[in-house]
Amino acid sequence: MNLRHVTLHQLRIFGAVAQHGSFARAAEALHLSPPTLSLQVKQLADTVGQPLFEQLGKKIYLTAGGQTLAEACQDVAQRLERLSQDLDALHGVERGSLRVAILTTVKYTVPKLLGSFCVAHPGIEVAMQVGNRENLLQRLAANQDDLYIMGQPPEHMDVVSEPFADNPLVLVAPPGHPLAGQAGISPQRLAHEPFVVREAGSGTRLTAERFFAQHGVQPPTRLEVSSHEAIKQTVAGGLGLAVVSASTVVAELALGDLVQLDVQGFPLVRHWYVVTPRGKRLSPAAQAFKAWLFDHRPPPAPPPRPVSAPRRRRPARPPEAGAR
Repeated sequence: MNLRHVTLHQLRIFGAVAQHGSFARAAEALHLSPPTLSLQVKQLADTVGQPLFEQLGKKIYLTAGGQTLAEACQDVAQRLERLSQDLDALHGVERGSLRVAILTTVKYTVPKLLGSFCVAHPGIEVAMQVGNRENLLQRLAANQDDLYIMGQPPEHMDVVSEPFADNPLVLVAPPGHPLAGQAGISPQRLAHEPFVVREAGSGTRLTAERFFAQHGVQPPTRLEVSSHEAIKQTVAGGLGLAVVSASTVVAELALGDLVQLDVQGFPLVRHWYVVTPRGKRLSPAAQAFKAWLFDHRPPPAPPPRPVSAPRRRRPARPPEAGAR
């Protein structure tokens, strides 16, 4: 076996196939045609001298040799990344790349900070991924990004997490809800109120469920949706109540599309965290943006006060006939 003929291009392609578990998805991710990708993988298997995949039905699985090669591909990719970081460090923070993955809820705050950072450091190439919690955990496990920003660090992973901003959770209702405007609402009064919730595994949902469990309450779930925008629309439409990040409903509360309920124990105190795998060596650009987050984070704000639904103005009466 002569591995001197193996190319980095082939290793990159094979690593993508191993990661996606699909030739078609790997070809799409790498912007290659499926025949081109398949040919490169076949040539790599011929050089290695043993099959790298086996197909059962419509699914492909790594062979023992394929698993060994996939681990080597990851080692090579990480070494090349460290080499890139070392070369960037020679030029200081004004050059390099930065990859940030953020939770969908954080898109209301972090992109602004990232934008001002890019203005201050125009030589840094920035890539930002926005996803739900499950997506971020998958990227974190694969070490695909420099920094991860989320509301609840994973307990089952060996990571370093640092809180950098407050993230209070509030309970919102549609305008005209019977509980709107009432003070000191007991959590037990919500036992039979239908709720609109995020998908299973969402940090906001986990925090809300933990709060209600502590008070012996299990409100019924009317609808499960995958985005905060969908939650706001369904709550405004009268389908139920919801626990959301206060940063996501500032405009809706101001316009009266939603109302915040004064429930005992709310707002729930949470934070935004910067998360990295333990032991990860950050590039100068990643270190600079992490410092930027802490230096430019918004000051702690008093929690928004619950307000009743705004009164709708009556239409002006038309002038009586003959009136001047």
